[in-house]
Amino acid sequence: MLKLVLFEMGRDVAVVYMVAGMSSRFNGEVKQFAKVGPNDETLIEYSVNQAINADFNKIIFIVGDKTEVGFREMFGDNYKGVPVYYARQEFDSELRKKPWGSVDALCCAKEIIDCPFVICSGDDIYGEDSFKILIEHVHKNKECAAVGFELGNVLSDDGGVNRGIFELDENKYVKSIKETFGIEKRNFSEKNLSSNNLCAMSFFAMCPEVIEILEKKLKLFKEENKKNPNAECLLSEELSKLIDANLIKMKVYSNLDKWFGVTNPGDEINVRNAISKQSG
Repeated sequence: MLKLVLFEMGRDVAVVYMVAGMSSRFNGEVKQFAKVGPNDETLIEYSVNQAINADFNKIIFIVGDKTEVGFREMFGDNYKGVPVYYARQEFDSELRKKPWGSVDALCCAKEIIDCPFVICSGDDIYGEDSFKILIEHVHKNKECAAVGFELGNVLSDDGGVNRGIFELDENKYVKSIKETFGIEKRNFSEKNLSSNNLCAMSFFAMCPEVIEILEKKLKLFKEENKKNPNAECLLSEELSKLIDANLIKMKVYSNLDKWFGVTNPGDEINVRNAISKQSG
């Protein structure tokens, strides 16, 4: 029988941001540093502030060679009284065009993740209530969790996006997460989707033991794809496999918090305007 991975209850809960990648669409600039807040907060500052307000007490940034300096300069080793740590995601640029994906990013932080944590994208603003939902779950339950966002509310107005679509049972536990590529508002029916589908936004609550299992999956993935310079080991897909194998259980909470994200050039302007209206 496969062993179910459970949270070890503890006082500390970390928020882990994946911020190693650089987008060629943003002319070599770090898009997490785009100013979107009402007080000129950057995208990443606005998100971190939400996490701190939800009582996360450890911040971990998974950085890359082109983002590490900027993040260290902005956050140092302590931000608003919360300790900050850094893990570095690297890859061989002679063999690959980009890092090995979100599972690789998480595994790079294995040595400094010593408590339950929420992993998320540094490109997105999930809402303070979303962080509160997951930290409350961690304190009261012994299972993994995610916040699901309605698909129609998390699409870019300019170009297709990739989303992990949840399939849930009657108790809102995940049966599978299907990574779906090139989703646009105009091609829902073509992909057998609707605007009400709940999707994953790289926003999961887990415990350190899950990383150990994912690390073994990653090693196998790298071996199988060593000749594919574009292959990425995606967190949503690997978590879905762990669920299917009964190694973890994952509860999904739906939330009405407004999601904001920066995917394409110009999105940061839309985010700034939307946050301004929301704050007003």
